[in-house]
Amino acid sequence: MTAAAATPPDPLPGARLLFSLDPAVSHLNHGSYGAAPVGVQRAQQRLRDEAEANPMRYHTRGLDERVAHTRRHVARFLGADPEGTALVPNTTTGIAVVLNSLRLDAGGEVLLTDHGYGAVLLAAEREATRTGASLRTLRIALEATDDEIVAAIRDGLGADTRLLIVDHLTSPTARLMPVAAICAAARERGVPVLVDAAHAPGMLPVDVSTIGADFWVGNLHKWAYAPRPAAVLSVAPRWRDRIEPLAVSWWQPGGFPGSVEFQGTTDVSGWLAAPVGLFTLQTLGLDRVRQHNGALVAYGQRVIGAALGLAPDSLPEPGADVVSMRIVPMPPGIATTIEEAVTLRRLISDRLAAEVAVNVWRDQGYLRICAQVYNRAEEYDRLAERLPGLLADLI
Repeated sequence: MTAAAATPPDPLPGARLLFSLDPAVSHLNHGSYGAAPVGVQRAQQRLRDEAEANPMRYHTRGLDERVAHTRRHVARFLGADPEGTALVPNTTTGIAVVLNSLRLDAGGEVLLTDHGYGAVLLAAEREATRTGASLRTLRIALEATDDEIVAAIRDGLGADTRLLIVDHLTSPTARLMPVAAICAAARERGVPVLVDAAHAPGMLPVDVSTIGADFWVGNLHKWAYAPRPAAVLSVAPRWRDRIEPLAVSWWQPGGFPGSVEFQGTTDVSGWLAAPVGLFTLQTLGLDRVRQHNGALVAYGQRVIGAALGLAPDSLPEPGADVVSMRIVPMPPGIATTIEEAVTLRRLISDRLAAEVAVNVWRDQGYLRICAQVYNRAEEYDRLAERLPGLLADLI
């Protein structure tokens, strides 16, 4: 990996016009909720109009095949098996489905890393409370190499470990994890792996079938330009018969994936519009978008870091040039609790007209920025110029 970029990439012509975002705000946090292009929004609205024009016809004549068609389309894009892939609202829901289906017991353990997403930890804690299983969290250094990460996880697997949960790309620390090697190490010990790939679809080149995860869950509404909420849950063959939905519907007898996808009157318009998002992404050029976003966020990390007195070689590297999220450490004493992080994020939004993420990891505050095709270098320059003054007021 190279240090943060010294110069920004050229903007993609016309890409900014694809989105309906407020131009008075610097939207530097695509990773939290994404942003659907205008064409995708319109495609979803046409589906909703169709449903409201004749709800009975919409829901009872061919909706299952339309969902299946979308599932196959998305699965091919991700290199996943369409027969083992279900559309779900979001990654958090997919993870809840997996935890609900494993039937953990008091003798089992769920192993996580300390780079995981907070809601996933809460879901695992709830399942542990319900079943009597235990939780254990491995500490992985922010600057650890891929080999060190794999070794730490391999050494951390215990005789009672019934599930390992790892991130494809971590949310609080923006670190790409060597998930294929992790899955291989866990497989040697007979431990199933659940990969939280919330940020992978669209951002990263992904071939789910070669990763070797037992369960892989990724959002489509972040980097794949789908409407919110839209995600996929991919399950290895040996687990498919054990997958149970969170609510039982008429599709229960047919099993996975239909039993998970059809939950009463769930609005599936976001799923059905997802291929339009993929088409938009592919029209712009997958590699072109990824290289642009990776280079732009590296530039943003460098200029913001420099404004805070941080040398380029001290800034945390994400693990690949196409990663579109990076973090910048906050000064000591700034945003060291979740409450302080929320306050700082809102201050940046209200006073600096910039949307960012502020996370706490090991009692250290981190500003997380993203880059998407609608962003420009001057947005990061402007934040870098104004952020030190705002932080000085907090010290």
